[in-house]
Amino acid sequence: MPGWLRRSGHPLDERDAARLHRHGFARYAGRLYPSASLADLRTLTALFTWFFLLDDACDGSAGPDPAFVRDLRDGILRLLRDGPRTRHPGFTGPLRRMLVDAWRVPSRRLSPAARDRFVDAVAHHLDGVLVEASNKATGRHPTVPEYVELRRATSAAYVSHTLIEFVTGRPLPDAVYHHPAVREYAATGNDLLSWFNDLLSLRRDAATSGGHNLVLAVSRAEGLTEREAVLAVVRRWQQTMDRFGGLRAGVPSFGPSIDRALRDHLDGIGLSVRGTIDWSLESSRYRQSTGLTVSVPPVRPPDGIRDAI
Repeated sequence: MPGWLRRSGHPLDERDAARLHRHGFARYAGRLYPSASLADLRTLTALFTWFFLLDDACDGSAGPDPAFVRDLRDGILRLLRDGPRTRHPGFTGPLRRMLVDAWRVPSRRLSPAARDRFVDAVAHHLDGVLVEASNKATGRHPTVPEYVELRRATSAAYVSHTLIEFVTGRPLPDAVYHHPAVREYAATGNDLLSWFNDLLSLRRDAATSGGHNLVLAVSRAEGLTEREAVLAVVRRWQQTMDRFGGLRAGVPSFGPSIDRALRDHLDGIGLSVRGTIDWSLESSRYRQSTGLTVSVPPVRPPDGIRDAI
């Protein structure tokens, strides 16, 4: 991966290369797509690395420039929709070259519907990133319901769902992909991995996110201390996890010609939750200089949460 980054023109020194290696993006891709071939895993790792570098570019400070984020969004979407020969002045350099290379194989292999779903999910993600950047620039703090919806975009979990077909090779019809029961299951899985991440990144977010963290939003809305808000979010997470299995059981059958692809898709959503949790606990991305992985205050979670994760 360092060689690929350098070939793309990324200014990667040895320290940067070591840091990215410790983040373990290949392990993350492997946890989400355990049946992927080695070649596909390399492609997925490239995409994951690109998304995290994009996140760093957009979220590296408490006050990112919304105009910069808007130009990035417009340039990325133009490339994905119109092809690599198109250009946009807001999206140039290594990040652009990396996306052109990482997207080449999936764009050929995915069905037209899945390609459209990928681009739509990227657009949804980048729209959320832009809203967050605008909120930070103006000092606006989202309400809890606003934040939950916004977090579903900024997490990029829906992007990862669209790549399940890339690994399995079994296309899922649009009508099934967007069925209300499937979408509710996907949204709930998105919430579970997003809120878990918010707990892990609370220390960093308290300094840089401008209030964009579920713990901070709950604390502000309910007048709770940080410790109390952490416990409230843990309880909310546990209650949501308790519903998760039932939501999957409620997804109807669509017949033998479709149910195999549907099962792959639902499995992939479940793997995105568990894989994100496991990777987050092992990756250096959420460790502090003290070596601690979990950066939330030292509180005892309610009974059962350790078993649930």
